[in-house]
Amino acid sequence: MTETPRTIVFDVNETLSDMSPLAEAFDAEGLPALAARVWFAGILRDGFALTATNDNPGFADIARDSLERLCADTLGPGDHSAAVGNIMGALTSLSVHDDVVPGIEALSHRAELVTLSNGATSVADALFERAGIRGRFARLLSVTDAARWKPAAEAYHYAAAELGQEPRELLLVAVHPWDIHGAHRAGLRTAWINRTGTAYPGYFDAPDLEAGSLSELAGAIRVA
Repeated sequence: MTETPRTIVFDVNETLSDMSPLAEAFDAEGLPALAARVWFAGILRDGFALTATNDNPGFADIARDSLERLCADTLGPGDHSAAVGNIMGALTSLSVHDDVVPGIEALSHRAELVTLSNGATSVADALFERAGIRGRFARLLSVTDAARWKPAAEAYHYAAAELGQEPRELLLVAVHPWDIHGAHRAGLRTAWINRTGTAYPGYFDAPDLEAGSLSELAGAIRVA
C-alpha cells in the first residue's frame, strides 16, 4: 500500500471471531450443525432488510428471535429456552482466529486500530479480553449508535465522524465482500481477508488489498 492509513477499522464477526464452534453448539442441542451458518446468514439478511427500510435493529434481538423460531421448526413444540440460551452463550463466548493475535500485534505498529461491528461493542470487548488484545484497540464502535447497519454508507461515515477523520483515511478490514463493497462506496480504503482462498464476487467493488491472514496484511502495509 502506497499510503499508510491513519486508522484500521475491523469488522468483528467472522473477521476476527472464529465462529466454527457454533456448529458444535447447534449439534449439542439436537439441531443440524450446518444450520449454524444458515442461522447467521439469516441474521445478516434480516438485518440488511430492516436497514433498507430505515430501521436499526439490534443484532442480538434478531439472533434470538430467529433462533427461537428455528428451534420450534426443527425440534417441535415445547420450551426451547435452554437451547436458545446455550447457543446464544456460545455466540458471545467465541475465540479469535489463529492469525488474529499476531496479526493485531503487528498491525498495531502500523496504525490506530478500531472496530466497527453490526453487533454490540460488549461482545467485541469480551472477545478481545479473552484473547489478550483489548489494549491494542483504541475504540470499539458499533452500528447500534449509527443510523443504519453496514453496508449502508451511514455506518462507515458514522465511524469516520466518531474518529474525526475523513473516510479515505480509514482502511476497512473484513472477510465479507459485502462489507468491502459498502466501505468502498462510502469512500474508505479496503482490505479483504481471504482465509479460505475463495474467489471474490465480481459484482462487488474490488478490495484495495487482499491477504490470506492479518499477519500477511501487516506485511503489505507500509510503516509511515
